[in-house]
Amino acid sequence: MTLLPDHLLDGFSLLPADKPIHLVTRHSIREEADNGFAHYKLPLTDEGRALAFHLGEQLAMPIAACFSSPVQRCLDTASQMLAGASTQLPVAKSRVLVEPGCYVTDLRKAGRIFLQVGVLDFINLHLKREAAGVLSPEEGLVKLLHYLFLHQPPAGKLAIHVTHDTILAAFVAGLQGAHHISSGDWPQMMEGLWLWFDQGRVHWVWRALPGSLAVPGF
Repeated sequence: MTLLPDHLLDGFSLLPADKPIHLVTRHSIREEADNGFAHYKLPLTDEGRALAFHLGEQLAMPIAACFSSPVQRCLDTASQMLAGASTQLPVAKSRVLVEPGCYVTDLRKAGRIFLQVGVLDFINLHLKREAAGVLSPEEGLVKLLHYLFLHQPPAGKLAIHVTHDTILAAFVAGLQGAHHISSGDWPQMMEGLWLWFDQGRVHWVWRALPGSLAVPGF
């Protein structure tokens, strides 16, 4: 079976035991796109379902809530994670975890650029504030942080949020204050960010590296 992304579970040792924890993760392995652009109808593969189930088995804290993009491969990822964790919870759909709805405000404008330049260059245009039809990096960061703050689980428990690579890539870059990312920075399938709030700051662990900043815009 395909292994989980490197260092994903290493973040457990850096998480506080007494805080509400979020896991913001990309969906699991999907079928390949014929034209290089992953439309929303592409389902998980059998390997992808097994990998999501395996991550659920490895989660070392109780799950209090699970949210997902309404796209089926994200919903299936969430369901398989919960099954792996032997947790019977509903999966709540969230428009903040999909595009349009998160960063994208005008699909016609943003979509045209996306199709012209490809996914990585589109995110880098966004980080340089040169992409039309999207929120600025700062606005998108505040929007996602506000969403997470409003959906905090109880202390010592976990809330799962299954989303897409473009959203996770932009979110991580926003947290880190990055103005450019490379292909090596791109989130792998089933790769996630651990995050929590404490005393006016947001803390995160990405690829086993911790980060923190004052919560902007609250």
